[in-house]
Amino acid sequence: MNTVEQYKQEKHPLDVVEDVREYAEEGLTFDEIEERAGDGEWERLKWAGMYSHGRQRGYFMMRTKVPGGYLTPEQAEVIGEVAEEYAAAPEEHGGEEQNEIWGDAYLDITTRQDVQKHWIEVEDVPEIWAKYDEVGLTTIQGCGDSARNVLGCPAAGLDDHECFDAQPVIDAVSEYFTENREYANLPRKFKMTITGCRQDCAQSQINDVGLTPAKKEIDGEQYYGFHVKVGGGLSDGPRMASHLDAFVLPEHAVEFCRAVAQTFKELGDRSNRGVCRMRYLVQQMGTEAFEAAIRDRCEVDLPSRGTDLTEGYAGDHVGVHDQKEDGLKYVGFNVIAGRMGGDEFAEAARAAREYGTDEASIRLATDQNFLITHVPEENVGDLLNEPFARKYEPDPGPFSRGAVGCTGSEFCNYGIIETKNRVYRWAKALDRTIDTPDDLDVVRMHMSGCSASCAQPQIADIGFRGETVNVDDPETTTNEEGDDIVEGMDFGLGGSLGADNEFIDWVENAVPARAVIPAIEQLFEAYVDEREDGERFYEWTRRVGNDRLREIMQRADADVSGGTAHETGGRGEVTNDD
Repeated sequence: MNTVEQYKQEKHPLDVVEDVREYAEEGLTFDEIEERAGDGEWERLKWAGMYSHGRQRGYFMMRTKVPGGYLTPEQAEVIGEVAEEYAAAPEEHGGEEQNEIWGDAYLDITTRQDVQKHWIEVEDVPEIWAKYDEVGLTTIQGCGDSARNVLGCPAAGLDDHECFDAQPVIDAVSEYFTENREYANLPRKFKMTITGCRQDCAQSQINDVGLTPAKKEIDGEQYYGFHVKVGGGLSDGPRMASHLDAFVLPEHAVEFCRAVAQTFKELGDRSNRGVCRMRYLVQQMGTEAFEAAIRDRCEVDLPSRGTDLTEGYAGDHVGVHDQKEDGLKYVGFNVIAGRMGGDEFAEAARAAREYGTDEASIRLATDQNFLITHVPEENVGDLLNEPFARKYEPDPGPFSRGAVGCTGSEFCNYGIIETKNRVYRWAKALDRTIDTPDDLDVVRMHMSGCSASCAQPQIADIGFRGETVNVDDPETTTNEEGDDIVEGMDFGLGGSLGADNEFIDWVENAVPARAVIPAIEQLFEAYVDEREDGERFYEWTRRVGNDRLREIMQRADADVSGGTAHETGGRGEVTNDD
């Protein structure tokens, strides 16, 4: 049994919720918490949705779950106001100047449709929870070895690309697992996605469980329901999910997901933390044996597969779009790297109320963007003139539109390089300097600060994972050995989801950060010259091959291949990717 399992044996991790209330009431410091509860408390606190900051002892990151990404305007406003009031950097850590782009009080939209806030102090947590309780929000099991936030299509119920609205199923599954002690101690995190959307924007191929739309004739009648994929995931050992020969009716989705969790709970590895994820269990058992184990534990009938209704992978909902109802629009706003001010998020919520109908909502997307829904066509212009809307424009350049970044070294225990500011600046710079083809609306550029996959670099056109890099530059040496140690990254190309899904190829390793932009410029110069009609960037990179891509990158006026991974940096251990 690994150390984390021992911590969970000592005390059920959901019990930490009441502990937090005691710590807050007594005003305990981190040292006093550790003295009272031991090192294992930092692990158990994840079940309360809290991670201790990596570099600022005494503060937490807090994660708010948003099933399917769906928020009412009231919920979104509370999230923004909590960020303003409780998630502001203290003066000793820079105050309003803590982050040179976003200041002090901001929030992060994640690739799992969660919201993360920083600089949270334990004494404020009960007050935050009380505000959340009033509007039906929770942080419980936002982290930890249990069912995480359930993903869905952010345009559920809105768009004619869906077969049916799966949001009620998402809500039912989320409600079942949240605070359910029976399934709150799994071998590792358990990630589910459920959608009725034909375009699989909820990323079923890279989740532990993916339910996607299907139909089947049963006893002479046609039924809509779900096909199932299992065992997908990223980080080290990435794996595309496998299809099961099963058809799940919407009313059976909770029981099916319970049966999968039960299978994982009983058969998953609790000794080697590095291979505890469910995808390793599926790989080891084989898909057919894993399916048989689920069927043994499932209390409803699971017919064989029917007709699959997934048509491809959309990826985002940025822009102004028609809703099913005549005269209504939804607007997708581009949030580079997912970070925005708490005040701005609250303003977006107020704008949804002002310009939308009574059914207006805020929806969070897996690409770290957000939507405002149910906007009458005549109100769209006024909405787009709001200050937040001009900043998070719904018609961005292709690099801004596809830019995703994890938390990075700014707050994460395992982050090797800074990510958020870098992704923001790079996306803006690349949109200014690179003349992309008119029909290329998005270039997915994802940056993870370490070898974990919080930013999902393996499915991007261009993906990065952080390294510390040695370069041979005696004029700027930083140690006695004559090394210049700089931030850098492994540089990958050619990832995508959908019908032509492939994980990225890591084309160059340990590239100094200062060489990345020149290398991208060279790649796009060649791409524009050589692309076939309608060819996407990732398609071109696969066609020309890695040797050619390296040769193109090395034309840059920068030392693209001159770095080596620093022996004490390199790929940090796999951590709590969102």
